[in-house]
Amino acid sequence: MPPAPHDNNELMTNKVAIITGGGSGIGLAIAEKFVSAGIQTVIVGRDEQKLKTAAERLGTNCHPISADLTDLAAIPALVQKVIERHTRIDILVNNAGINMKKEFTDVTDEEFDRILHTNVKAVFTLSREVIKTMLPFGKGNVINISSMASQYGIPKVIAYTASKSAIEGMTKAMAVELSPKGILVNCIAPGFIATDMSAKALNTDPERKQKALGRTPMGYMGQPADIGDAALFLASEQAKYITGVVLPVDGGNSIGF
Repeated sequence: MPPAPHDNNELMTNKVAIITGGGSGIGLAIAEKFVSAGIQTVIVGRDEQKLKTAAERLGTNCHPISADLTDLAAIPALVQKVIERHTRIDILVNNAGINMKKEFTDVTDEEFDRILHTNVKAVFTLSREVIKTMLPFGKGNVINISSMASQYGIPKVIAYTASKSAIEGMTKAMAVELSPKGILVNCIAPGFIATDMSAKALNTDPERKQKALGRTPMGYMGQPADIGDAALFLASEQAKYITGVVLPVDGGNSIGF
């Protein structure tokens, strides 16, 4: 008799994942999908209370660690803490990021730098430290979170756009260098997803909201769970021959007219 096919959840149960910004929005939705697949999921963020609430909701497979990822010098110790508790890291989801809506000519050097520091440098440093722990095993999975802002021009978000374009370029460079060593690197570019962050941006700007929905062929905003499903797929055995892709999960927005 041939061996019984593996249930995907069964393959995931021994895995350990880190999700940054895992206490709310898209990060929390990814954590929810990972936890339900049996993955030991470490959620990292600055807001201790938010993380605690999320962990209470998600149950014993969810492990909160409060950390400020903008403190680059503290990242190696953070990774070490995860290794000490869980022995290894199989999946890294770089989801944490900040945005700022401001006229191009009003953006200061400090503001531009702050967004690149959080959205690019922290992602690079955390990825580097986590990948060092993956290399001895000859396998691993990194999922970066980009944005529609890197697919086409959106006004008043110049620093955010620059940061997400950098993430997509880094995804490809990392994939080419690390995939021969067994580490897959992919990126998800969410479209307009119904989160607190997007609500703040769109509900105060009806014209922008209409424009966003008008060019989305499916005609409605996505849910955070849609990004969670895509992340779980990319982290699973079903995606074992996929690396270096930027996957739009956007209801067709990036090809809409």
